[in-house]
Amino acid sequence: MDNQKIITVTSPLLPGLEEFNEVLKEIWASKWITNNGRFHKLLEKELAAYLRVPYISLFTNGTLPLITALQALRISGEVITTPYSFVATTHSLWWNGIKPVFVDIDPRTGNIDPNKIEAAITPKTTAIMPVHVYGKPCDTQRIQEIADKYGLKVIYDAAHAFGVEINGESILNAGDMSTLSFHATKVYNTIEGGALVMHDETTKKRIDYLKNFGFAGETEIVAPGINSKMDEMRAAYGLLNLKQVDVAIEARHQVAIRYRNALRNVSGISFFDDMPGVKHNYSYFPIFINADEYGIARDELYFKMKEQNVMGRRYFYPLISTFTTYRGLPSAVPENLPEAHKMADSVICLPMHHVLSEKDVERIINCIIK
Repeated sequence: MDNQKIITVTSPLLPGLEEFNEVLKEIWASKWITNNGRFHKLLEKELAAYLRVPYISLFTNGTLPLITALQALRISGEVITTPYSFVATTHSLWWNGIKPVFVDIDPRTGNIDPNKIEAAITPKTTAIMPVHVYGKPCDTQRIQEIADKYGLKVIYDAAHAFGVEINGESILNAGDMSTLSFHATKVYNTIEGGALVMHDETTKKRIDYLKNFGFAGETEIVAPGINSKMDEMRAAYGLLNLKQVDVAIEARHQVAIRYRNALRNVSGISFFDDMPGVKHNYSYFPIFINADEYGIARDELYFKMKEQNVMGRRYFYPLISTFTTYRGLPSAVPENLPEAHKMADSVICLPMHHVLSEKDVERIINCIIK
């Protein structure tokens, strides 16, 4: 029965198998499967053009660009960030020996609240690491004003923000650097993968050294780098996906429209609308449950959905600041982060991907309304 079909929260964008096999034949014939091969170079070029950014460097996943950006900018001491994100954001700081300082979020966007950043700045603060949560742009102008005032670097975790623009300008051009994730769950994927966006060729060269053991030539090591290069197979896969990502984003857009039309007047359910002037990618569709108005708590709805084979996700729950590694930090106390806790305790991300059928969406909506 159709009702027994599991509706997953996400589904990977996959290139055509025959088309991918043809590319693999070319790679096999060349015997060049990694180390800055033809497909790697071509994907960097094509992505920079598509995303409207000057320079981009590919990585083997989305966490290593965060770690490498911090190294490249020589960040130390304390970095102001958000507790409402995937753990990789904060883990990248910890792996660099940097103390995360959590700041509460703006409930209108889920992003770090710029009005609360200055109070968290100390003499040890060297940078701000905001996240474009669910692909919704941060207040980049206000954050940059604060960074300039205090001489801080800004690294954006833009894992969710592939292709997002404000008034025709890529949000990836904000700050000193932006990082992307190309994980299988993202709007655009290379199976596993990621990238770092920078503004100039000198920085691009430094990043490319750092992600390849620090090699600047056959025998010259210029920095204590790591190995985080993307291979040729995933680069070729990514090139094929780039040709179809716009169609996939529009399919997601149509799902978002149906969700909004059906749920707008459901008591106790709220969600984000599109932001003026923003080209969204519809990477997620979070709804927020007011238990008093809706009639049941978020977790009860979450598990009822599971019983109906509708797989939502409580994303981001729990907050990063509640995990063992971070909960002892002074900035992690719940009283410091009331809006983040409220959002984390009320959110369910509904299934959102390009292969949802009309019947799938109808089942999801009925599950919530009933």
